[in-house]
Amino acid sequence: MKRTRSIVRGIGSYLPRRRLTNQDLEKQVETSHEWIVQRTGIEARHIADDDETTSVLGIKAAEAALADAGLTASDIDLVICATSTPDYTFPSTATMIQTGIGMTHGAAFDLQAVCTGFVYAVATADKFLQSGSHKRALVVGAETFSRILDWNDRTTCVLFGDGAGAIVLEAQEGEGTSADRGVLTSHLRSDGRYRDKLYVDGGPGSTKTTGVLKMEGREVFKFAVGMVADVVQDAFAATGTSAEELDWFVPHQANKRIITASADKLGIAQDKVVITVNRHGNTSAASIPLALDVARKDGRIKDGDLVMIEAIGGGFTWGSALIRW
Repeated sequence: MKRTRSIVRGIGSYLPRRRLTNQDLEKQVETSHEWIVQRTGIEARHIADDDETTSVLGIKAAEAALADAGLTASDIDLVICATSTPDYTFPSTATMIQTGIGMTHGAAFDLQAVCTGFVYAVATADKFLQSGSHKRALVVGAETFSRILDWNDRTTCVLFGDGAGAIVLEAQEGEGTSADRGVLTSHLRSDGRYRDKLYVDGGPGSTKTTGVLKMEGREVFKFAVGMVADVVQDAFAATGTSAEELDWFVPHQANKRIITASADKLGIAQDKVVITVNRHGNTSAASIPLALDVARKDGRIKDGDLVMIEAIGGGFTWGSALIRW
């Protein structure tokens, strides 16, 4: 039975100008390059300057994705920006990206699911395109997490970075099989009972402040490895595919140990895992599209490849999407 699929037409990313290495951090807090690499796999991250707001990063990534797709803003009718660090409480960062690329039609809105935001945004855009209400969606993950870090807290400030990534999804008719190009399936979960494991201790509706990030690292690690396998296994079950058939596993880039342990638990070979956390740090909703762009540009991800994206974020939220490139 034929069905509408959301195929990837283009991809792009953008990283802030400033690169902060572990050696740089050694001068700011009590830490070491060796300790950070051993615990997280991170070697460097990019930090946004004052003029590089989340929307600025998102616009740059969106422009790159449109160029890669050979399209212009006039070809897009939906913009979804996944972010936890918007420029303003309102208007949405998505509308600022919309304006920044010269788009004055269609719809634009933000989506907040922290590190799972890009997966949630892909799933949401896919539903819009499947419904027939929209033809092409620009899905952006953009973050300036450096704005919400306590730079005196050595357990968290070493983990995060800033950046943005974007993809263009287009509605096209498929045969309704797992051989189709596009988003084949998506699975989303959340459980608000875990709020105190990973959160920001401020907000306009509570403290009237921005707040800073707080995390119980060990608890997040245990949850990430132990409980997110369900959304990946559900994706395989829904499409009749398996870990052996997967070409690339592109998880949220939070911690190299979490990534490798998750792949092992799922039976995914390590040579199929795309890892960029070493160069970008944890960029929250931007991490998956940044990693996808790296793997696409260096020739790893090719047309026809079966790609699994997966993430866990504060809330907790978690989710997966299986995409035939």
